[in-house]
Amino acid sequence: MTTVFIISAPSGSGKSTLVSRLLATVPELMFSVSYTTRQPRGAEVDGQSYRFVSREDFEAMLARDEFLESAQVFGNYYGTHRGILDLARARQQDLVLDIDVQGARQLKAKIPEAVTVFILAPSRLVLEQRLRARSEDRDDVIARRLREAAEEIGNYEAYDYVLINRELAEADATLSAIVRAERARRTRIEDQIRPILDTFQV
Repeated sequence: MTTVFIISAPSGSGKSTLVSRLLATVPELMFSVSYTTRQPRGAEVDGQSYRFVSREDFEAMLARDEFLESAQVFGNYYGTHRGILDLARARQQDLVLDIDVQGARQLKAKIPEAVTVFILAPSRLVLEQRLRARSEDRDDVIARRLREAAEEIGNYEAYDYVLINRELAEADATLSAIVRAERARRTRIEDQIRPILDTFQV
């Protein structure tokens, strides 16, 4: 049984770093590479960071209903292809999705049992410092990201877990613990308790 982990955060909260560490330390996880129409940034690689496609191609896939969820953010499309969930199930792995609040809402409606985690920086000031440290955006873009962050944070109650990224090692350990605990909860009857009960013929 595949568990879907949906991870959202305002830009600059450290989500990508935490997801990378999670995938490196917790086994049997598959990362869902989102499709997007935006241009690559920095060292992003097609097929690893995102699948970069044209607006025309994305809209054609939308018309064919190929996405589990999709959204427009800052004028660009983002979406999760249906095929990635089928692949995770075939491989018997859990699926990790790094998607925004809009996409998380759509996906949770389709997969109610999905586990949702919202990551945020400890303050607006820290978030702004992290955005500026990336040296990727102009001042007006950073201001827009901060406004968007305020709106996204207002949705935190819709998530199963809220993780405040004060210090990387602590946040990393917490995210890993969430995944491991959800796995233990999911498998407690089928894989662990049932064989014991069978010895008692319960």
